[in-house]
Amino acid sequence: EWDWVLVNDAQQVLQQGRGPLSALPAATSRLAVLPPQAMAWHRLDVPRAPAARLRAALAGLLEDALLDDEAEVHFALAPGWKAGEPGWVAACHRPWLQAQLSALEADGGSVDRLLPAWAPEGPVAAHLFSPGEGQGHLMAWRDEHGPVCLPLAGGAAKAWLAGRPADEAIAWSAAPDCAEEAAHLAGNTVAARSLAQGLQAAALWEGNLRQFDLAPQHRGSRLLREAWRRFRTERAWRPVRWGLVALVAVQLVGLNAWAWQQRQALARQKASVTALLQGSFPHVRAVIDAPAQMGKELERLRAAAGRPGDTDLEPMLRAADAAWPPSRGPAESIRFEPGRLTLASPGWTPPEVDGFRERLRAFGLDAEAAPGRLVVARLDPGRAPPAPAAAAPALSRPPVSAAPAGARPAAPPQPIQPVSEDDKS
Repeated sequence: EWDWVLVNDAQQVLQQGRGPLSALPAATSRLAVLPPQAMAWHRLDVPRAPAARLRAALAGLLEDALLDDEAEVHFALAPGWKAGEPGWVAACHRPWLQAQLSALEADGGSVDRLLPAWAPEGPVAAHLFSPGEGQGHLMAWRDEHGPVCLPLAGGAAKAWLAGRPADEAIAWSAAPDCAEEAAHLAGNTVAARSLAQGLQAAALWEGNLRQFDLAPQHRGSRLLREAWRRFRTERAWRPVRWGLVALVAVQLVGLNAWAWQQRQALARQKASVTALLQGSFPHVRAVIDAPAQMGKELERLRAAAGRPGDTDLEPMLRAADAAWPPSRGPAESIRFEPGRLTLASPGWTPPEVDGFRERLRAFGLDAEAAPGRLVVARLDPGRAPPAPAAAAPALSRPPVSAAPAGARPAAPPQPIQPVSEDDKS
């Protein structure tokens, strides 16, 4: 069974309990905390060695201080270490630690960080706890020389405390079942600290003991998650977090102000267009689409004045006559629809069609080649220039009209059909 606590980003306890690994609640990250008696801390000058050989260099420096073979020991450096300067090195029984990590990751999850329950940094402090049922009580001690774990049975802890200065300030704490014994040693009341509080305090440690051969896989994604966690939770990044929040707030306020100004400008433009429409055409009362309505009113005025529009028959015929190749004979027939002029004339070659189109563009018109005919229509400004025309096959029947080569018809040879009401006027 494992003791566990589930906390949110604000380090508020959501759940806690004790049970098998299958009962652990789902979480975005999983941290494992090593008990004080499972670790030893050594102070030494961190060797100047490449990352691939740093562990071997640490093992060489600690060879005389180890009880086990160096292959059976896991090493880890405390955060903030620098090569050539003093730093804290943690040592732990490697096979036992590997077994614990394997058990924790057997369900497919991963242990993101490995943390000490009793770190070497901090003020002078003592904490009494029970490592397990029937194992007696232990005292975790920390001072300027680092942490140490002593059993209360046998008088070792009392002898240790007797050698300390009488006026030394010691931060005492104890597990709930050890509070009375801690008060006896401290000579004063000692506040009880629950297991959940101890795990929360361990989670604030900035380092990670999963180093060297026990380093987690996919280090890139884990480093990103770790950097995000530190940015999200650490106090040192609080000014940056507040700065980013203020920057986003200023941007949102600025965007809203700019959008409001744009809406006001658009509303003024719409109001001016509406006023222009109603001032020019007082009979228009209901304004739905001012530009479209104004265009319709102008078209009505043009038709009433008897002037042809751009899409009427006369302008399109004049443009087609001006662009007609001199080598072509007259068109066999003409069909007109509003904005669309169809000329029946077979046998056009691609160069003739391209030249006809090129000359029509000067009038704002375009032509499409179809078998036996050309369709002239208003040129769409948003449409790409047409591709070169393919050769139109000649009709099998003979032309209806005949004219010498290069001659142009003075008038359309066939009646116009159909014609709009405006053109009839």
